[in-house]
Amino acid sequence: MWIQKEIRLKPRQRGFHLITHEIENALSDIRWPAVGLLHLFIKHTSASLTINENADPTVRGDFERFFNHAVPENAPFYQHTYEGSDDMPAHLKSSLLGAELTVPVSGRHLNLGTWQGIYLCEHRDHGGSRTLVLTLQGSDD
Repeated sequence: MWIQKEIRLKPRQRGFHLITHEIENALSDIRWPAVGLLHLFIKHTSASLTINENADPTVRGDFERFFNHAVPENAPFYQHTYEGSDDMPAHLKSSLLGAELTVPVSGRHLNLGTWQGIYLCEHRDHGGSRTLVLTLQGSDD
């Protein structure tokens, strides 16, 4: 079984946003496999995806502060600056975190750890809506 669906996430402010439930809701109209994989791909170069702590909201703020410190705006060596001071840092942050995730599916559900959630990492001040490609594969065997 293979299913592929493209979804559009609402625009979000810069930061790290849990989207696990949005992913599950986007696929709620299909029968999930007993065992399989869900692959997620974000079709953007200034936002990324990651999996991390889903309970304590201070983690999201710490992520944002760390990445802003590690990849600052207005660095004198940036040449790609015509789209704003947050643009080149957004591209770098996106490359560091990545554009894709693969999550195991077991018992017709995402098999994430108790404290794990899927994050949209929005690296632009005004990034707009983001498009994800969700590819679910698996079987009932």
